[in-house]
Amino acid sequence: MLRTALRNVLAHKARLTMTVLAVCLGVAFISGSLVFADSTTAAYRASFSKNYAGVAVTVDPTYPPGTPAGERTTVLDDALVARLAAVPGVTAARPTLDGSVTLAAKDGSPMRADNAMGKLAAAYVPGSDGKDSRYPLTAGRAPRTDGEVALDRGTAAAGAYALGDTVTLATDGPVLRMRLVGTVSTDDTRVTAGGTLAVFDKATAQRLFATPGRYTGIDLSAAPGTDPFELAQRVGTLLPADRAEATTAAAKANQQQVFIDTKTRSHSRLPMVFAAVSLFIGSFLIINTFTMLITRRSREIALLRAIGASRRQVVGSVLAEAALVGLVASLLGFVLGLGVATALPGLLGTADDLLPRGPLVIGPAPVLASLAVGVGVTVLAAWLPSRRAARIAPVEAMRTTEQPPSAAQSRIRAAAGATVLLTGAGLLLSLSDAKDASDANLRTAMLGCGILVTGLILLAPLLAGPVIRLLGRLTSRLGVAGDLAKDNALRDPRRTAATAVALMISTALVSGLAVIDHSSSRALDAQAAAGLGADYVISTRNSTTAVDPAALQRLAAVPGVATVSAVADSTLSTGALAREVSGVDPRTVGEVMKLRFTSGSATDIGPGRIAVSSSFARENRITTGDRINASIGPGQQGGDRDRPYTVTGIYRDNPTAQDVLAWRGDVQHNSHLRDSVQRVLVRTKDGAASADLEQRLRAAVDHSPLLKVHSRAQLVREQAGVAGELITMVFGLLAIGVVISALGMVNTLAMSVAERTREIGVLRAIGMDRAGIRRMIRLESLAVAAYGTLLGLAGGLFGAWKVSGLANGAIPQYAFVVPWGTLALVVALSLAVGAAAAALPARRAAALGPLQAVADA
Repeated sequence: MLRTALRNVLAHKARLTMTVLAVCLGVAFISGSLVFADSTTAAYRASFSKNYAGVAVTVDPTYPPGTPAGERTTVLDDALVARLAAVPGVTAARPTLDGSVTLAAKDGSPMRADNAMGKLAAAYVPGSDGKDSRYPLTAGRAPRTDGEVALDRGTAAAGAYALGDTVTLATDGPVLRMRLVGTVSTDDTRVTAGGTLAVFDKATAQRLFATPGRYTGIDLSAAPGTDPFELAQRVGTLLPADRAEATTAAAKANQQQVFIDTKTRSHSRLPMVFAAVSLFIGSFLIINTFTMLITRRSREIALLRAIGASRRQVVGSVLAEAALVGLVASLLGFVLGLGVATALPGLLGTADDLLPRGPLVIGPAPVLASLAVGVGVTVLAAWLPSRRAARIAPVEAMRTTEQPPSAAQSRIRAAAGATVLLTGAGLLLSLSDAKDASDANLRTAMLGCGILVTGLILLAPLLAGPVIRLLGRLTSRLGVAGDLAKDNALRDPRRTAATAVALMISTALVSGLAVIDHSSSRALDAQAAAGLGADYVISTRNSTTAVDPAALQRLAAVPGVATVSAVADSTLSTGALAREVSGVDPRTVGEVMKLRFTSGSATDIGPGRIAVSSSFARENRITTGDRINASIGPGQQGGDRDRPYTVTGIYRDNPTAQDVLAWRGDVQHNSHLRDSVQRVLVRTKDGAASADLEQRLRAAVDHSPLLKVHSRAQLVREQAGVAGELITMVFGLLAIGVVISALGMVNTLAMSVAERTREIGVLRAIGMDRAGIRRMIRLESLAVAAYGTLLGLAGGLFGAWKVSGLANGAIPQYAFVVPWGTLALVVALSLAVGAAAAALPARRAAALGPLQAVADA
């Protein structure tokens, strides 16, 4: 039976090619994701291990709990470095000065502005030979004075800088400008993957990242044979209590493992989703292919049964064929997955979140997973056809066509399908009153959508008849070929349904996600602009920086600016509840924010007086005139605890105003950055934005790479970018579904043409020309594609409609909006797939001559 299975695979290798390709796609995404995760993990780990190369123990400063970031001073100085260098077992003690600096390219655009992990800064600390081995010079010289800087050569190239140019940069304060005197190299993958590196002289680095005469760390090298753990304990006895700690380099590297695992796991999710979809859709292609192969080999199976083959042997033979197909698909998929793993860092990384690059790491897990998934899915999908083959008696199997299911089987399938469909619809309908996107509701929605699609799959063969007949009214207008196409699609509803299901699933996923994405984008657009009355927003890129106070006067003096209103952002705590508070100027806030007060007004805000949003008031049962005890600012860092505030007004929820509006002086007084401003709202005189005005505003803030200058339209686009990963998933799933659906249609039509060779010969003999044969096959394919598309649209739109209630709870402006253009594109693409899939089978059918067709049959 094994030889029989091998012979059957070789005899039908052309027809099994499509199955191999479908499984290959799914395996490629799985193996590629696993290899990518292993390779990225190794690259991250290599990055940190290189940072600690030759280091046994590191000494880092610690700070008492509650110490504000701006008041932290390190105790690591030259005297401590000397004492540690004298510890037995220490061969060298090197002080380090590391920090983060944001660079601007030569054209003024920020480099890696929103990602602190890739904005490295360090001090050039030469050894006895006058060189710093960590940063070998590649051109020029090392920085020596306050106004000089060296850049990594990749950073210099990315910023279009040359030696002698003036480099614009910032740490957490005003903009700095320094002359580029040299370029260095580094093997830190955070930099080689696209990050930036700036190197300063020791005194400048101390001023920027520590305090004069102090360091941010000390690296200790150990003599051979010295135990790092024991050395760390000896060093720890010399450190000031609660102000510094000694850690082995190995422990420091291991501390990064949680971050590495989390980072790679999150990036591997999207490819895994594609893999699951590929394999799920591909399983229907496998079932359909083996069902048709078994039907064509009915006489062969009958002969095997007649000469003594048992049902178990027939099942084993079919499953052995499936295992061979799965094995080939797994091997090809694994090789293709290496290409996927190579491409993923560039596809998943962004300008602000570049992934480290390194050699591919191929461990046993991806290989075993590829084989297990590829072979397992193929064998599992072939199990039903094999059971069907084993149940056929030898005499019954002598028939040349597959027998339709009995009426009892059809009734059972209809009952089961209707039950599953109603169960899924019921779960989704149960969310009608749910207005929050909690984990429980999301799980219910996902379960309901899955059950709904399963119900459609079960009912697909029964729905094929009425839907194809309805579509046949259109094809019948094209003459005899249209009538025959309809009849061919109705000849075997199970085969038609199995072929259409792949397209149905992909269409349901794409249409549902497209509706959610479109509706969410519209809601985010509305949310971004709803509460904003200003034409420009100037904001900081992180919470540790602030807008230079001097810039406020420069902004007000820019021609074309009508109003400049500064906003200080912080938190307001009432007991265990913390909400976002905006510190504003009550005289100008009404001009830059669209505030709709239900009671009170913005002008009532002042020292000790606040206004709250409707949701905050409702949740805390607050009305205008109430007094609440609250603290502004992080309480553990010296915020004024239990100060009474009077609620002078309540306004409709506003994303620009946040949860609470307070007097700016109260917020600034309690901020960890005293007297700081995080946002500046600018209203122009003519209410319009322009490129020239934007450049003048950027110049007013000294082109600081720490600040963002956005018009209202740019803010809307930034908000819409939140759904970028969903858009990627939509088009990725569409591409996967289209490819596998096309493979399934080509396979089904090719085998259908082979089955109907005699019939095609008769049609040619009675006068149908080659063009008519081609038209018949194409219309049949279009009918099947249209059927799958209609089912998918129905399921996807219903699911998206019911999920919209959850989204409305998360985004108040959310409304169910159908993206007609996108759905029209999906329909057109699906029909185009049907037409393209019929090209080769139609050509083959038309090439058959009448006599040849009868003879071959």
